[in-house]
Amino acid sequence: MRFHTLVGILPHEREFAQPLEVDVIAQVAVQAGIAAVDYRQLYDLTAAAAGRGTGYLETLADELANDILAIPGVSRVEIALRKPHVPLPGPLDHAEIRLVRTAEPAEPAPERAEVRPNRVGVRHG
Repeated sequence: MRFHTLVGILPHEREFAQPLEVDVIAQVAVQAGIAAVDYRQLYDLTAAAAGRGTGYLETLADELANDILAIPGVSRVEIALRKPHVPLPGPLDHAEIRLVRTAEPAEPAPERAEVRPNRVGVRHG
């Protein structure tokens, strides 16, 4: 997914929106009739988190992981955030952070089906 948002700690990054690329993989526990996640819900949660802006990619990934793990049936989430325009003195394609978070199991682990929301976005480099 791609968004334009305020991301970064430098003064110009807090004033001017810049591109942010997001990959989300949600793993769903097949239980109680829940075998899939509505991709629109993943997109909406991601758009809302990106729209809030942040100083650090890590903060945004943490907030988004909490939001996604609150979806019924989601047992694990992987998030990758890429910031293509990083103000560093040398060549750099992008800055990227990855976060993997697992929900606290309420019961013994059931069978799992993985849902990959098409990884909307483009990998550069």
